[in-house]
Amino acid sequence: MRKRSFVAVAFAALLAVGLFGLAGCTGSGTYQPELKSAEVAPPVIGEEGTLRVGVNTENPPLAGMGSGKIIGIDVDIAAALADELGLKLSVVDVGSDPAGALANGTVDVVLGIDDSASDGDFWRSASYLPTGIALFALSPDAGIPTQDSGATFAAQVSSKSAWAVSNGFGESSLTPADSLKEAFEALEAGSVQYVAADAVIGLYAAHGQGLDVSIVAMLMSPTGYCMGVSNENVDLQTAAGDVLARLVSDGTINVIERKWLGTTVALGDLTVVSDLTASAADAVTGSDSEDTGDSGDTGSSDSGDSGDTGSEDTGSGDSSDGSDESSDTGSGDDSGSEDSGDAGDSGSSGDEDATE
Repeated sequence: MRKRSFVAVAFAALLAVGLFGLAGCTGSGTYQPELKSAEVAPPVIGEEGTLRVGVNTENPPLAGMGSGKIIGIDVDIAAALADELGLKLSVVDVGSDPAGALANGTVDVVLGIDDSASDGDFWRSASYLPTGIALFALSPDAGIPTQDSGATFAAQVSSKSAWAVSNGFGESSLTPADSLKEAFEALEAGSVQYVAADAVIGLYAAHGQGLDVSIVAMLMSPTGYCMGVSNENVDLQTAAGDVLARLVSDGTINVIERKWLGTTVALGDLTVVSDLTASAADAVTGSDSEDTGDSGDTGSSDSGDSGDTGSEDTGSGDSSDGSDESSDTGSGDDSGSEDSGDAGDSGSSGDEDATE
């Protein structure tokens, strides 16, 4: 009996302590994390306490519309960038005119800038996301095709990827597809050995279809996406550029890539097929690589696109946790854009309605 009394008293004491602890936890209200101090302010940015980031909503999965909001890889990166700078985030659709938006002060920075493009008079950061025309296969051991291997490819009709295949391997090797969805279906069915597509957009399309693919080679040398800031705004170039570099180095952007693409994008160690085809042509003609002739142009990026890194209309999904200040400007398709062709949310690709 004495033992039971002792246990009861001990339990009551513990309960009292627990209730007291709970009262202490709940008495102060809802927990809020400590806000970071703003690292920049006007006139370095245009609006006190807010970083205004421009994106192109016609370029999913970098940016697109979902459930009335702007979402995508660039939106998530913008959210991380603003947070590290101690600022709120406002995402603005600048369409295909990032230079104009920077020049007129509509935004402070722009994301999703092709670092190989020469248009637009503004400062560019180092690349934060690599891309380029890639060759996808069902197995990482599929091998690298050569001109005389008889390899077969699918690519979206009239796309830069289709051009690169035809230019490097001949038109007979290409199976045109109305969308990347259709191209990857042909790969899955065994109708073709490879799919040629922009690396980022191809990974997004395959991920949305639940298809496990590997990038086995590049058709052209990789390029990348970078951030743009006004040439005159040196302070913001330094502040935002340093933070963006840190997001790359600490793995934050890798996490965002895995969210949208199912994997990270690593292209630096891949073989560039255009280099192989150019070397083969040189061996046959006896010319060196400086002598362009005709064969040296097989897959070289003189088309100005450096690997269809342009906007593919994928209709990005509604899984981004970026800004609430999104503008519903709609989306469209530019000539030269690839269309992944899947509708759906959470990183799946959207309706195909355009050619690359």
